[in-house]
Amino acid sequence: MSRLGRVSRANALRPCRPARVVPGGRLYLSTASSFGGSQSSVNPDEIAHFSRLSQQWWDERGEFGLLHKMNPVRMQFIRNKMLEIQREDGESRVNEAQPLSGLDVVDVGCGGGLLSETLARLGGRTLGIDASSSNIGIASLHAAADPALAPSTSGTGNSGRGGLTFEHTSVEDLLAQRGPASFDIVCSMEVIEHVDNPRAFLTNCAALVKPGGHLFLSTIARTPLSYFLTIFAAEQVLRLVTPGTHTHSKYINPEEMTEFFLSTPLPPDDVAALDSAPAGSRTASRPWISRLYGGAPLRTEAEIRGMVYVPWKGEWMLVPRGAPGASVWAEACNYLFWVRRPFE
Repeated sequence: MSRLGRVSRANALRPCRPARVVPGGRLYLSTASSFGGSQSSVNPDEIAHFSRLSQQWWDERGEFGLLHKMNPVRMQFIRNKMLEIQREDGESRVNEAQPLSGLDVVDVGCGGGLLSETLARLGGRTLGIDASSSNIGIASLHAAADPALAPSTSGTGNSGRGGLTFEHTSVEDLLAQRGPASFDIVCSMEVIEHVDNPRAFLTNCAALVKPGGHLFLSTIARTPLSYFLTIFAAEQVLRLVTPGTHTHSKYINPEEMTEFFLSTPLPPDDVAALDSAPAGSRTASRPWISRLYGGAPLRTEAEIRGMVYVPWKGEWMLVPRGAPGASVWAEACNYLFWVRRPFE
């Protein structure tokens, strides 16, 4: 079957952990809910804040030190999930070393390129985009120092290498430029809690995903624990990050993310940009998560995994699938979210 072949329903009927979806649960959003690329989710103050910090992106002991330590865990989740789905799809050859080989990947809100570089090393033809021009400058400069990250000039790729490019743009503008269903994998890590309209942002990210493709997100739950750890401790007491970096009211709970993809047809029929999509690339207007089984989505439709920082080890840990009480403690702060776009 193709890289993004259809899922075996017999194997798919294995739920991941319960999603704790509450009736009427709603994703944090402004009162003006937007679909499509016409309304920008870019927050100028957030862009200015991260632009001022752009020179520190590759300082592992600086402002972004915790992100450097988090990156291996994020990539562990992405790599393992892609290998799992490829095996479920009946891939005849699964590339353990480069599971993203041959796939088009975009890293939305790439910052200095930490995640983008790793995605490219796993074989993906990777595009990193950011609304901050200074972030893109730093990312491009750092990647240029490694010839292995240079984009292939041949149509068949360079020995399986994906290559890496960067572009100063927003997700809305990228969608308008490339059109819907342009990427096999869309990643946006630690970004959605910094945008103005998360519903519009999610919709635009989702519209970029090809049928059968993958959307990987990471963010922070809106809980008392997350306020204590990410704002009171990290910003106000320990000064690990600049005060004001996070806004607790903009955090998004895992069940809100699940409810969004469970109840919202994506992409909507009325998105004007979809008119330019190739005829064979459109999907029916239906939710990405078909239903819940015992309170959990199918593990081949969506999955939530918590990330926990272990201070005495100085490293992040990906919480094991099905860990007892994970929805109470492991996903009460930082978590990863994966969802797959349905086929036609």
